[in-house]
Amino acid sequence: FPELAKENEVPMKLWSRLQKGEIIEFEGKVYTPDMVIGPERKGIKVTYCTDTRPVKSLVENAKEADLLICEGMYGESDKKQKAVEKKHMMFGEAAKVAREAKVNEMWLTHYSPSLIHPENYMGPVRKIFKNSYPGKDGKSVTLSYPEDE
Repeated sequence: FPELAKENEVPMKLWSRLQKGEIIEFEGKVYTPDMVIGPERKGIKVTYCTDTRPVKSLVENAKEADLLICEGMYGESDKKQKAVEKKHMMFGEAAKVAREAKVNEMWLTHYSPSLIHPENYMGPVRKIFKNSYPGKDGKSVTLSYPEDE
């Protein structure tokens, strides 16, 4: 908030320290963080994971993420045992993580080389977690703060 800092006549060399929460006395005047930063707001959260089974710590770390980019090694239901042995996740397991963590959106990635068309397996995944999408090279999104939407 440079405008706020200028409005409050805060010397630029103090901005960084004030943004970190310091209260500074400088040249006979007291400067406080609220003179350079606005009110607290929810941040943007992205969680990325790969090479894992669905574990409790993953759900905890992904809690309420705006975007979860999550391993989905196998979409085929007959690959469950292989997923367990190789410590990877099935598409459906990733969807359950996303649902339990209450994320806004999930992209599946890190597919098995044998999985040619991940989009063919998204139907059952979306029954578990609606905002699920297959990831691909070059896929991108712009995430916005809620008040900017």
